[in-house]
Amino acid sequence: MSVPAVHHLDCAPMSPLVGAERMVGHCLLVATGSGLVLIDTGLGAADVMEPHRLGTLFRRLARPTLDLSRTAAHQIRALGYDPHDVRDIVLTHLDLDHTGGLADFPHARVHVTADEYRAAMRRESRLDAGRYMPAHWAHSPHWVIHDTADSTWHGFAASPVQRSPDILMIPLPGHTRGHCAVAVQRPDRWLLHAGDAYFFHGEIDLRRPRCPRSLSLYQRFVADNHGQRLTGLDRLRELRRADPRLIRVFSSHDVSEFARFTAKAPGRVR
Repeated sequence: MSVPAVHHLDCAPMSPLVGAERMVGHCLLVATGSGLVLIDTGLGAADVMEPHRLGTLFRRLARPTLDLSRTAAHQIRALGYDPHDVRDIVLTHLDLDHTGGLADFPHARVHVTADEYRAAMRRESRLDAGRYMPAHWAHSPHWVIHDTADSTWHGFAASPVQRSPDILMIPLPGHTRGHCAVAVQRPDRWLLHAGDAYFFHGEIDLRRPRCPRSLSLYQRFVADNHGQRLTGLDRLRELRRADPRLIRVFSSHDVSEFARFTAKAPGRVR
């Protein structure tokens, strides 16, 4: 079985008013034998051309870098791939800084958990109305709704993407109702993209879990279920403790985690 190539992209660089450091939008491009798979999309071309789509509150709080060269489609071309070959997009969740690039890949299948899809389509709470942006899927993408996790992965429920054992969706609710992590198999280990299960690398430290107070408060504020999020964090720490050499965990927005994978300045394509 061939092992897919993986590239780390920063598709939503931000300089938030919360926290001491700037943030990245850590996305993965997985080159498989049957096409490209993109895990999260960051912000897209339409967001750059029409920033008002993102809303005043998000732009003031996150202060995103709006540059076409930072979009996933542009970075995929820079790597020598054709964006039209992105066959599948796997979303950790549907927050606006993770879905802006959907329309740049209109023919891709878009994988999402059933709970997340329902929450985003209904937008019943004030929090949901602010975090989900229907304009990002106004092109009517081909949704693939994962309603049940019919497999397991290191003690977690799991749902294979297109029946592939190499890419798995791992339900990890809390930040949003249907938030998930995504596991990708590498030759010597697994990568686990934990999405927004945490924002700061110190939160999954095994000796002294920690997080800047401003980020901690922000995560509590935007969590759909803060208790569930903390339970998920505990499980991620246990996973790291049980299999430290076999699984490498990282989140969507931590600068230092992204830099470790790219071995150069955050935001560069590798």
